[in-house]
Amino acid sequence: MSSQFIPRLAALLAAVLGLTTTAMPVHADASKAELLIYCGITMVRPMTEIAQNFEKRENVKVTLAQGGSEDLYQSLKKSGVGDLYLPGEPTYRDKFVGEGLLGEFQTVGYNQMALMVQKGNPKKVKGDPKELLRKDLTMMIGNASSGSVGKESKDILDAVGIYPKVVDAAISLAPDSRSLANAMKKKEVDLVMNWRATGFFPDNAVAMDVIDLNPKLAKPQALLLNLVTFSKHKDLSRRFIAYAAGDEGQAIFRKHGFLDNKTVVK
Repeated sequence: MSSQFIPRLAALLAAVLGLTTTAMPVHADASKAELLIYCGITMVRPMTEIAQNFEKRENVKVTLAQGGSEDLYQSLKKSGVGDLYLPGEPTYRDKFVGEGLLGEFQTVGYNQMALMVQKGNPKKVKGDPKELLRKDLTMMIGNASSGSVGKESKDILDAVGIYPKVVDAAISLAPDSRSLANAMKKKEVDLVMNWRATGFFPDNAVAMDVIDLNPKLAKPQALLLNLVTFSKHKDLSRRFIAYAAGDEGQAIFRKHGFLDNKTVVK
C-alpha cells in the first residue's frame, strides 16, 4: 500500500475530519473517476487488494478512508462526500439507515469475535469471556463508542453480565481492532477481545494465537458494503460492490481470514 499520493478530496477529509486515508498505488490522472470508500479498520487489508484489482479493471482511482465504524459514518455525514461505506458489523446500517445516507448494499463477508492471547497461550486462557476478569492477566477491549470491535465486545459481555466489570479491569479501551493487535504485538497485554480475522493476518499471527468463543455467543456479523446516497459515481460504485461480493472478491476476503458471504448464519 502506497501513501505517497493522497488525492485532494482525501487530503481535505484527513485535515477536516481526522481520518486516516490510504491511497491506492496508481498515477494521478485528473481524467479518472475517483471512488472514496469509508472502510472499517479490520477490513482494510482485503479491501485494499480488491480496490487495487478494481482500479486495473475499470481504470479508476480508489481511496480508502479508514477508522472506527462510528467515526467513519459521522465523517461521511459531516463531509457530504464519498461513495461507499463498510462498517464492521450490521448494527451501524440499522442505526443510521433512517437518516437517508445509506442506500443499497450487499454482504461481502462476515466478522466474528474471538479472544487473542500471546503466542503459545502461556497463560492457558480458555475460550470463555469470563477469562477477561482473571486477576493474573492484563487485558484490553475496544471502545464501544468509536468502532465495531468495541460495540460487538459490549454486546457479548452484556449478554454474560460482565461488561462493566471488564471495563473497570481493562488497562484501557482501544479505538479499533488495529490498536488491540498492536497492544498484543508490543506485549502490553496478555489478552484482548478482537475480530477473529485480525489474528490470521501474517504480521499478527506470528505474535498471537486465536482462542475461539462459542459461536452461539460470538455470532458471525455481516459485513455490509453500502452505497452512499450522495455518491457522484453510483454506477461505478455498484460495480465495485458487485466485484467485492463476487467470486474474486470473496476469495480475497477468505485469504485474509474472513468468512465469505456464502456462510450460513444460524
